[in-house]
Amino acid sequence: MKIATKFIHAGMEPDPSTGAIMTPIYQTSTYVQEAPGINKGFEYARSQNPTRKALEEAYAQIENGRFGLAFSSGVAATDAVLKLLVPGDEVIAGNDMYGGTYRLFTKIFEPFGIRFRYIDMSNLQEVKNSITSSTKLVWVETPTNPLMNIADIAAIAEISKAAKALLCVDNTFASPYLQNPLDLGADIVMHSATKYLGGHSDVIQGALMMNDTALRERLYFIQKSCGAVPGPMDCFLVLRGIKTLHLRMQRHCENGEKIATWLRQHPKVGKVFWCGFEDHPGYAIASRQMRGFGGMMSFELKDDSMEAAKKVLSGTHLFSLAESLGGVESLINHPASMTHASIPREERIKNGLSDSLIRLSVGVEDADDLIEDLEKAIG
Repeated sequence: MKIATKFIHAGMEPDPSTGAIMTPIYQTSTYVQEAPGINKGFEYARSQNPTRKALEEAYAQIENGRFGLAFSSGVAATDAVLKLLVPGDEVIAGNDMYGGTYRLFTKIFEPFGIRFRYIDMSNLQEVKNSITSSTKLVWVETPTNPLMNIADIAAIAEISKAAKALLCVDNTFASPYLQNPLDLGADIVMHSATKYLGGHSDVIQGALMMNDTALRERLYFIQKSCGAVPGPMDCFLVLRGIKTLHLRMQRHCENGEKIATWLRQHPKVGKVFWCGFEDHPGYAIASRQMRGFGGMMSFELKDDSMEAAKKVLSGTHLFSLAESLGGVESLINHPASMTHASIPREERIKNGLSDSLIRLSVGVEDADDLIEDLEKAIG
């Protein structure tokens, strides 16, 4: 199936009891058994739920994988991957990453004896040099949040495999419409399904996709044992969201290109971070491993002050000042005080994330209206 057909039909089977074309919301906590251990494949809703099962099958299909697992949030999915490790294991991660992931790594897992090394993932030599005999996991975001840096997934997959380390790729910014890391050699793909997969800012959920049966069983055991599972209504909402992913991403990409180009030409804008510019350092790799460049971007004003940034952040009407991304509506965000506030300032500045950086999640509204909104705010 081509990608648009796949998104619409992923996980779709008519309900066996009624023939309903849409997967029902099985709002139940437990299931009646014919006899001890004899059931219809469902025992207890933390372990299995028919709505979640349909979504997990869809997750696998849209990432060209064999298995999918649904979690109560993207952070919960990340947490499950880290629970594959033991004290003394080492993780190589990007120095430009989502603040919630950094917080989970440093505040939760470091005290348990997991070691983390943060590097420039766009520098393959640095990736190679950072691998040690203790490295068990390589964690990659590409494009990164919020500086839109690009990592070469296929090349890092080769490095990881040679070191016998797992490669997990956070594919949230690209979505399966633009990028499929399993096809490039990744072992696990993680999504905050809250974002583009749900697509309507009305659900919190995370996902893991993989091909290896043993890895799936280990992660399923963690999912079942630790219990960070989504409810059936949330699963229903993401199933519905996936059906229009290709339509929404097409518009996100179109609007993103228009707005990034307009911002770059604005006399008050100093720098625009968007991986679709031909002079972006990662453009060649992004062109090779992605089908488009998306609607996520960040920018700095020439007046590199918090006062000027705050004026823009509070001056938009269509761009809502809010956490998150990937909804049909456009959002404007201040990483230093919002999504990345958990990263120490000196670390943020060292990695290029300035106090005045502004991040945009470009929605699917009319691009001209969005540009007019930004024009009024920037002045």
